[in-house]
Amino acid sequence: MADGAIAELSALLQPLSEIVAKAAAAIRAMPADTVARRIKADDTTVTAADEASERVILQALAALAPNIPVVSEELMTREAPPRLGDRFFVVDPLDGTREYVAGRDTFAVNLALIANGVPVLGIIASPARNLLWRGIVGQGAERLRIDNDALGAAEPIHTRRWPDADAVATISHSHLDPGTQAFLDRLNLAQRRPMGSALKFALLAEGGADVYPRLSPTCEWDVAAGHALVAAAGGTVTAPDGTPLRYGRAGDGFIVPGFVAWGDPARAG
Repeated sequence: MADGAIAELSALLQPLSEIVAKAAAAIRAMPADTVARRIKADDTTVTAADEASERVILQALAALAPNIPVVSEELMTREAPPRLGDRFFVVDPLDGTREYVAGRDTFAVNLALIANGVPVLGIIASPARNLLWRGIVGQGAERLRIDNDALGAAEPIHTRRWPDADAVATISHSHLDPGTQAFLDRLNLAQRRPMGSALKFALLAEGGADVYPRLSPTCEWDVAAGHALVAAAGGTVTAPDGTPLRYGRAGDGFIVPGFVAWGDPARAG
């Protein structure tokens, strides 16, 4: 990545992190047991917290980077996809709505910046755990605490080498398809840790797990921020066949055919 591009990403990282922290605060202000909710056309749930978080993010991005298009989950249910160009943001304002509604703490806010089809910057926040993870590919990753909507000191994080024993997979609470199950069965795993939302990527990025596979289709906004974070922390994320994942697939409804995230890139080979 050119020095100018790195400098631009570095300049964006803090204000984007502050935007995500404010979105997390907007979610925390809405208790799940009383939040308004409705069923979307695709038979999934959306809540007032999803919508409040998205408003915070879209308004702030329009002020910070008005020339960079935004692909956001709820926005794409209301509007046609924007003309993307070389760079665009991918946003999931409340990843893991099912977890949030159920009263669990494994939901997240996701924001990624894509350049030429590749995630180069990713931010994931956990509103319930008051944590934020962020990274720039090639420049490292870090974890910060959130105090209301203010960010604390940054702690560097890194993925770990595949262990000789006691390898850990992080898996979905609710989307463990047969293909993913068969993939996991072929690995010498000591533990499988179910978890909701993109927090699975965060666990991988900070060295708490070794692999996160999902071999069934999902949406770009579920994956892009985690992809960038894991890559920034030293790992890799590929399509199930080992080829690079590409983003901006508007013609396919922004669907990713599946992926495998590895903490140790050597294991992916």
